[in-house]
Amino acid sequence: MKRRAFLKSCAYALSALIFIPTAGYSYARYAEPGWLYTKEVVLRLKRLPVAFEGLRIVQFSDVHLGFYHTVEQLNQLIDHIQSLQPDLVCFTGDLFDNTVGADAVPAVEALSRLQAPLGKGAVLGNHDYYGKEPENIKRILVDSGFALLMNEAIPLKRGDSTIWLSGVDDMWDGKPDLPKALKSVPKDAFTLLLSHCPDFADIAVQHAVDLQLSGHSHGGQVRLPFYGHIYTPTYGSKYADGHYTLGGGKLQVYTNRGIGVSVMPIRFWCRPELTVFTLRSG
Repeated sequence: MKRRAFLKSCAYALSALIFIPTAGYSYARYAEPGWLYTKEVVLRLKRLPVAFEGLRIVQFSDVHLGFYHTVEQLNQLIDHIQSLQPDLVCFTGDLFDNTVGADAVPAVEALSRLQAPLGKGAVLGNHDYYGKEPENIKRILVDSGFALLMNEAIPLKRGDSTIWLSGVDDMWDGKPDLPKALKSVPKDAFTLLLSHCPDFADIAVQHAVDLQLSGHSHGGQVRLPFYGHIYTPTYGSKYADGHYTLGGGKLQVYTNRGIGVSVMPIRFWCRPELTVFTLRSG
């Protein structure tokens, strides 16, 4: 009986050794990448004009179309964003993973359906430079109705009040120039900055920027409980996931985990994220 019990225990242990890694990989490969997390974040910002109290911003990032993410899934994402009734939509780069191909026209058709009272702004990410001319991605975003912010800023108005939406080129493969982006912005004006790479915050904090929205890191894409991310890319390691405050409260930074995947088609403990911000003044 003892020998039989021992063999039974060994069989259970062997089954566990086989099943747990297999189940873990199946979950990371087929379940979590499609399990979208809509995260609600309330931010209180000192310089936000009272007229913009309650401003609702939806941020999405790092779609990586073509790498295990389809235009059909993009359309589903657009439907969900519209259901959230945003005042402003922000996209923080990496629309395609590598090549564009036949997905260009369907992507424009999908993204064109996004509508918001204050419009929609976008910047390029490093993957938007890979395997193709960035002009292709620029054209897709502009044709979709996005204000593509390549080291520039645009005013957003509510009544007699104005805030500024600014954006810089990608930190890795582009030529970000924040002074150029802020050239037309009054120094006392509230400024929201879009930067694909979150570590650009170390530069942004030296300027009159109130809030930076970023992506790029995917939150690490694979995270371990009680440990955090295992790996993050260059320019996405210092502010890899979630909310940060820099300069004694001068600048707030939020890093979105992204929609798609890259390099490896897996996510673990790091669900794809759509972020819904509600801005409060004071």
